[in-house]
Amino acid sequence: MSNSSSMPQFLLLAFADRRELQLLHFWLFLAISLAALLANGLILSAVACDHHLHTPMGFFLLNLSLTDLGCIGTTVPKAMHNSLWDTTTISYTGCAAQVFFFFFFISSENFLLTIMCYDCYVAICKPLHYGTLLGSRACAHMAAAAWATAFLYSLLHTASIFSLPLCQGNALGQFFCELPHILKLSCSHSGYLRELGLIGVTVCLVFSCFIFIVFSYVQIFRAVLRIPSQQGRHKAFSTCLPHLAVVSIFVSTGAFAHLKPPSISSPSLDLALSVLYSVLPPALNPLIYSLKNQELKDALRKMMTGCFSRAITCLFSSAQHSVCNHLLAQPAF
Repeated sequence: MSNSSSMPQFLLLAFADRRELQLLHFWLFLAISLAALLANGLILSAVACDHHLHTPMGFFLLNLSLTDLGCIGTTVPKAMHNSLWDTTTISYTGCAAQVFFFFFFISSENFLLTIMCYDCYVAICKPLHYGTLLGSRACAHMAAAAWATAFLYSLLHTASIFSLPLCQGNALGQFFCELPHILKLSCSHSGYLRELGLIGVTVCLVFSCFIFIVFSYVQIFRAVLRIPSQQGRHKAFSTCLPHLAVVSIFVSTGAFAHLKPPSISSPSLDLALSVLYSVLPPALNPLIYSLKNQELKDALRKMMTGCFSRAITCLFSSAQHSVCNHLLAQPAF
């Protein structure tokens, strides 16, 4: 009997038992989703429309905004649906799709943050070779490699985990479908070891990215401290500090959620940590970059000012047109 017929649905972890708290979680997630959608949408529009942001960092920031939207869109809508309709179920197919897309977007974000660290490193430590090492073709190849690698890993993990026989019930201790929690339901020793091997390879890859980021920032800070002018040091730090803040939030929340000691584990703590690493970074990333990146702030200000001016002009023209039509409709004496 196949998994899809023997396990038609999974049970997700509810945020609360009381109806009032469930509705509160719904409105909270709705606010976070709309804020993330608006902020990332503004960044996408600014990078696409402002030629000053047609740079390698702008290109990678555009890709990062897409992964942030993907992460939010994969987990939050189902959580909102369950809180609104007082249910905890998710279909087998829906769970498989959620596992694939969440792993795909979170892996893409990890690779893109590593590439963006390389961009900072070259910009500060090797500025004379910046145009050669980070030309448009090189940037496109790196972004394509990040997305393709994430897609391959997601496909392998999803196919591996959902080919296992699941006989430990259908209750997941998480508000969305996640690999470790589904793996706990497996009763196949060989399949369990195979998936653990894939997870081990992924952990090694993520750890390699982390080591590269740490090494790059050591070199960046050494180079920045050698800059004689205070203005030059400030500009260099303002270029890299947003990326460092995003990486810190991404790594710290994910690492603590998965590497915390079992002695302090509890359903409520696990739920809070899962929200922190799956929802918080995608929602905060646009805010961090827009506050610290002067070119992005200028582009957003220009775009919003232009939109406001056009709206006022359109409103004034519409009002003027309606007045003219009203005057023309008056009978002549």
